Amino acid sequence: MIPFIQQPSLAVGPLHLQAFGAILMIAVLVGEWTYRRRLKAAHLDEAIGMSMAWYVLVVGFVGAHLFSVLFYFPDQVARDPLLLVKVWVDVSSFGGMLGGALGAAIYFLVRGKQLPSATKWAYCDAVCFVAPFGWAIGRVACSLAHDHPGRLTHFPLAISLSTPQAQAYITRVYDGVGLALPPATQLATMGFHDLGWYELLYLALFVSPVFLWLDRRRPAWLNQPGRWVMTLALVYAPMRLVLDTLRVADVRYLGFTPGQYAAAVLLIAAAMLAARRPQRLENAAAAG
Repeated sequence: MIPFIQQPSLAVGPLHLQAFGAILMIAVLVGEWTYRRRLKAAHLDEAIGMSMAWYVLVVGFVGAHLFSVLFYFPDQVARDPLLLVKVWVDVSSFGGMLGGALGAAIYFLVRGKQLPSATKWAYCDAVCFVAPFGWAIGRVACSLAHDHPGRLTHFPLAISLSTPQAQAYITRVYDGVGLALPPATQLATMGFHDLGWYELLYLALFVSPVFLWLDRRRPAWLNQPGRWVMTLALVYAPMRLVLDTLRVADVRYLGFTPGQYAAAVLLIAAAMLAARRPQRLENAAAAG
């Protein structure tokens, strides 16, 4: 199994800096660099692309927070409504995706009305093409923080519970949701599913290489407007539908997590976009 590693931190006077924030900053910087390169390769206006990216980033960040606290922690919001405006705590990847899509829509409504539909899709495709690369780095932060714990297991890629630190962590998680743990001697031979770690592996070892391979091959269907948006949704949503079955600390509605509902909606929307005939996409782009 994978050894349990506590998140590195650094105390600077009264400040307590953790690796999570630093890694997220690296993810943003890598995302920006790859996005600029993608805009150039696609012959898109960098000023427009970066302006839209700010809308995507800011609204996406707010959306990530609101989705998390409203759907995962509604009881905490009821006790403390100010939690809604504390955007620096608790975020959700699906909330970020939905917020990012809303941010792009707001940008095109406010500042990009004159752009043809095909061009609008091209900018969205550029964002979705580079997303897995920065996203994978962001999941490094999640892996170190172990903020997406799952069930106990003997799976080889799980996080080992052989150390007192790991056992203390999983005890806090299970106590928080009222679940019992096996005896310490048995627990030491087990591990826990770390969903952030699994998603990192999926993004880094499968999605990113597939995106690079598809970009080199450039099949005809991928040249249609919105195809990278569709592709990202189709490769990400099924993975989340499966991984969320392993969660232990997440609220469930009718047996499913908020992430699973969001994944199902995303998958249906992507399938509908995939089902559109190329000629219809071209006509829609020309009409814009």
